[in-house]
Amino acid sequence: MSINRRQFLTTLGLTTIATHIAPVIAEIQTAPNIIIKPPHLKIGDTVGLIAPAGIIEPKDIETAQQALTKLGLKVITGAHILDRYGYLAGKDSDRTQDIHTMFVDNSVKAIMAMRGGWGCNRILPLLNYPLIRKNPKIIIGYSDITSLLLAINARSQLITFHGAVATSTWNQFTVDYFKNILFDREKLIMQNTPTNEGKIEIITQGKARGKLIGGNLSIVAAMVGSPYLPSWYKSILFLEDIGEDIYRIDRMLTQLKNAGILNQISGFIFGQCTNCQSGDEPAFTLIQILNHHIQPLGIPAWYGSMIGHIKDKFTVPIGLEVEIDTNNGTIKMLEAAVT
Repeated sequence: MSINRRQFLTTLGLTTIATHIAPVIAEIQTAPNIIIKPPHLKIGDTVGLIAPAGIIEPKDIETAQQALTKLGLKVITGAHILDRYGYLAGKDSDRTQDIHTMFVDNSVKAIMAMRGGWGCNRILPLLNYPLIRKNPKIIIGYSDITSLLLAINARSQLITFHGAVATSTWNQFTVDYFKNILFDREKLIMQNTPTNEGKIEIITQGKARGKLIGGNLSIVAAMVGSPYLPSWYKSILFLEDIGEDIYRIDRMLTQLKNAGILNQISGFIFGQCTNCQSGDEPAFTLIQILNHHIQPLGIPAWYGSMIGHIKDKFTVPIGLEVEIDTNNGTIKMLEAAVT
């Protein structure tokens, strides 16, 4: 091989590498560092319904429309909301397109997922995060929607909301938090109802401040190692789950610990773990597992907040500064979550 040819191929190789690296460098250099709050909702505003994960039925849309109409909202649906692709509500590209369409549609003031299931992690690399940042609006959901909420918060620096999906039970508790935070721009203190369902268990007493980050534990654990998670430094981590054996909760918390996440946080809240069983004896209880992982951190923490696969749900702003108090099991918003 001649020197000229070798030099040419070397230059070509470096050029090819630079071509692939340049967009990444550009994204890092232009990455936003100022958090954005979406505009608040008003009576008469339009909510865009999407199905970014599991399959839905036409009757689900009817139920959602009835619930949201009672809140004084109008509803439009994504073009692919009733698509089916295996166990997914359409192909990855089509589900992504529906999200982008809702963000750029000026008539849409909030985006709400129909349900969770599985599928949001698949579309995170396809999302246009600069486009989302340029068109800030409320996006809300829970369970598998955790992926979207955390990725958009991390990459677009937009406050997102862990709360009801369109097919949730819209009882008074859920409606009040939804309206007070997203319509009325209130700085709320979130506190459980004084009932047996609202009882909390303190893991470590105290108060702490930080950005509220979290969601479904299974989904958070599945995102570890990806570029779609926010900074954990001095954050308040909240988690919830459903239908997991206790040993799996142990395994996923161990993963967060081994990944260096737990030792960065300043506070911890575990919401509800619906239908989480200890399995065959011998076994640990959930609170024992939480104590094993969280007590050694020496940070304020409790179990039993009204977050998760339950009827009574807080609307939890992801990325917002809060103060928690374990003695009362409260999450105090230090500022409004919407403009």
